[in-house]
Amino acid sequence: MTMMSANEIRDKYLRFFAEQAHAIIPSASLIPENDPTVLFTTAGMHPLVPFLLGEKHPSGSRLVDAQKCIRTGDIDEVGDNRHLTFFEMLGNWSLGDYFKKEAVGWSFEFLTGKKWLGLDPRRLYVSVFEGDADAPRDDEAQAVWEEKFRSIGVDSGEPRRIFAYPKAKNWWGPAGQTGPCGPDTEMFYDTLNLTDPAAHAPGWGREDRCHPNCDCGRYVEIWNDVFMQYFKTAEGKFEPLKQKNVDTGMGLERTVMILQGCSTVFETELFAPIIREIGLRSGKRYGEEPEATVAMRIIADHVKAAAFILGDPRGVAPSNVDQGYVLRRLIRRAVRYGRHLGIKGFFLAELAEIVVEMYGHAYPELRTNRGRIKQELAAEEDKFGRTLERGLQEATKIMDVHAKAKEIPGQAAFYLYETFGFPRELTEEVLGKKVNAAEFDAEFKRHQDTSRAGAEQKFSGGLADHSERVVKLHTATHLLHAALRQVLGTHVEQRGSNITAERLRFDFSHGQKMTPEEISRTEAIVNEAISNDLPVGFAMMTVDEAKAAGSIGLFEEKYAELGAKVKVYTVGDYEHGVFSREICGGPHVEHIGALVKFRILKEEASSAGIRRIKATVE
Repeated sequence: MTMMSANEIRDKYLRFFAEQAHAIIPSASLIPENDPTVLFTTAGMHPLVPFLLGEKHPSGSRLVDAQKCIRTGDIDEVGDNRHLTFFEMLGNWSLGDYFKKEAVGWSFEFLTGKKWLGLDPRRLYVSVFEGDADAPRDDEAQAVWEEKFRSIGVDSGEPRRIFAYPKAKNWWGPAGQTGPCGPDTEMFYDTLNLTDPAAHAPGWGREDRCHPNCDCGRYVEIWNDVFMQYFKTAEGKFEPLKQKNVDTGMGLERTVMILQGCSTVFETELFAPIIREIGLRSGKRYGEEPEATVAMRIIADHVKAAAFILGDPRGVAPSNVDQGYVLRRLIRRAVRYGRHLGIKGFFLAELAEIVVEMYGHAYPELRTNRGRIKQELAAEEDKFGRTLERGLQEATKIMDVHAKAKEIPGQAAFYLYETFGFPRELTEEVLGKKVNAAEFDAEFKRHQDTSRAGAEQKFSGGLADHSERVVKLHTATHLLHAALRQVLGTHVEQRGSNITAERLRFDFSHGQKMTPEEISRTEAIVNEAISNDLPVGFAMMTVDEAKAAGSIGLFEEKYAELGAKVKVYTVGDYEHGVFSREICGGPHVEHIGALVKFRILKEEASSAGIRRIKATVE
């Protein structure tokens, strides 16, 4: 196995599937466009849901990408050997094109081929869906795997290499209560030293001792092929899909860990430079003290996630709501752990500089927004420093109230944690008393369950609500965007959008509060377009063609040279001219008159330099 850098692995993956007639598409923004169901792009499939549901993709039916992702559901687990907030997912996609034979075959070839990753096939184990009352066992995927192992002289039966598991392990979806779903096949890499005689002892690789889905850490999942072949109905039935899709995901961080022979992702080149700088600033050595090691991992993960959120083309600033709240929590948690390590002064901006240099090749937007990333991090560090001071004052009050108590009530300690970011250990250190751990944990669990329930409710709406009203509101965001640029200036750019069945929310770059006159003019311009019943149409264009046509939207410079096509929606006609021309995947109404009337409900600040409009249509 050859030592390979992250950039090499990423580039090889894209090149491999390009050779299999896949169009390379850019990573979508971390901030989902017009999607009320999630705060961040959480997986490679997220931006492609409309196309998985049947809409035609401008680049065709075979796609490949490297998608940047943010997941915060397990933020409190970050610091162990595997949980991350930011990660990259390498994915290839078939939209009604090839299916299991090709997908499994290409996965095997890329993993084990000498020209590609060159992994030892003896270390490869896989799982398939075992079948149940809803769908049969995935014998088709298993047969392909058996053939692939035979082709290189590896017996798939002894030691056992193919394992069958139920839905809980080998089934994907649907994202909401209904939608596309299907069995998957997962690939695991055996990290045990195969020169160790124990590796060949009876029982290894069998369910009664150790197997791919056990929690011992020996087997690392590196790839997952999802076969979307069913649609779950509202009645709970699983009906065959007309368009069968393949959705795959290969975690770059885990793949780098394996190819670089590291025991965790934090020892790889994707984290080592950041952790090295943390060590220099704190005087601590990674790996010597468990507590300090965990702190270093958390800081490195959080600063990377924060840099990518701030550097995203739709980047948000720290705030107390939605994506901004998550960003603020990441930054403040990193600062807190930095203080715990003994780091003095501001430090996140300099760590973010390392992130920019590491990832600028793959994600040029980080270099473009370098100044913004560092400025926002420094400002939030400064603000949090003052918050910590207020927290110390509040902690003193709590100490006075509970001066005679043997321990600090868990509820009081959790208040300091939730309001001022004080971990339980810091509260104990400041107050000189132990916190009631059981009460604190119960309060923490209650808060965590509430947060997750809210997230699940947010997610349950489904990733692709194409109801008539949502489509109208989506179309209205195009009109609003164009009108704002007319009224306020061409510096206005979309910074986020959220649509529910009741209203649209549109975030845009603008440095000051809109006047009542500006709000009234914006509303009037949109309603004039509605009264003119302007038509809506789209055309497939290359990035250069879209720019030349005056389109607004997120341009991916890296992929312009590939000639990738984008979908450009135009609102307007010969008589009235072009009202709006914007890059967007859809869906939209066919005539603007369907919106009837547009009304701005509220204009407010979202974060520094970002304003927010809430509006509705009739």
